[in-house]
Amino acid sequence: MADQKKRLDSNVVGNFYVDATCINCDTCRQLASTSFEEVGGFSAVTQQPTDEGHMHQAYQALLACPVGSIGTEHNDKLRMQDAMASFPLHLEGGVSYCGFNAEKSFGANSFFIEHPDGNWLVDSPRYIKHLVEMFEQKGGIAYIFLTHKDDVADAEKYAAHFGAKRMIHQADVDAVPDAEWIIKGDDSIQVMPQFQIIPVPGHTAGSMALLYKNRFLFTGDHLWWDSAQKMLGAPQRLVWRKRVLVESIQKLLDYRFEWVLAGHGDRTHLPADEMRAQLQALVERRQPGNVMS
Repeated sequence: MADQKKRLDSNVVGNFYVDATCINCDTCRQLASTSFEEVGGFSAVTQQPTDEGHMHQAYQALLACPVGSIGTEHNDKLRMQDAMASFPLHLEGGVSYCGFNAEKSFGANSFFIEHPDGNWLVDSPRYIKHLVEMFEQKGGIAYIFLTHKDDVADAEKYAAHFGAKRMIHQADVDAVPDAEWIIKGDDSIQVMPQFQIIPVPGHTAGSMALLYKNRFLFTGDHLWWDSAQKMLGAPQRLVWRKRVLVESIQKLLDYRFEWVLAGHGDRTHLPADEMRAQLQALVERRQPGNVMS
């Protein structure tokens, strides 16, 4: 729980605040960008929520924070319950953002896909009663797709509870040595009619993306939306091999998709042609000798 005694000075006066335990993972800024901004290497409340919509988003951010660094001077139990009930947060087409980001994955986002042939979990949120019950109501989890070794979090617990098969690339298998389904090589694999696994080494040797319905691309830490710059972004530090990363980004030009759903960094939805133009621009920015991000 957040501690008022550790409240950061960068917060504006009012009910919501961020304390010094913040790890600056961006979760709150994705969910409630009107209220939270980055200030001095931490998130902070720069505008107190006033209307119902912004209040709801702020409570969602409080719950999703992986380290419990968001607090309130006066808690509204009904609004908290409403925020709790909103997770998993449906985005489109049976795809939802799980919420309840895990500290074990440094606050990475995770996603849930409802599918008649078995539901999928993409990376792992915290293992909590609310999500377990919600997943049970939606038919459980058949597959857990792990984009890379950093965002495994509580996948083992979800797999054990639901009898789900965990998928991870062989190059990152040390994070889940007992995974039920190990992906090998660099070639894309059509594992089911609407699901295609695309190895995208670079951030880690075993990074993978999952393409669903040729619309939703789950990218882990390989690719994200930079909401400040209004463009696609990719890692420049904590990279296994930079050249391979650029090649993996370029590989995605062979696919059509409208959503980028990232582990770290924001998500976005654009028309497929516009998304491809954004991706091409990112590839050009990352060519050798180009210092732009």
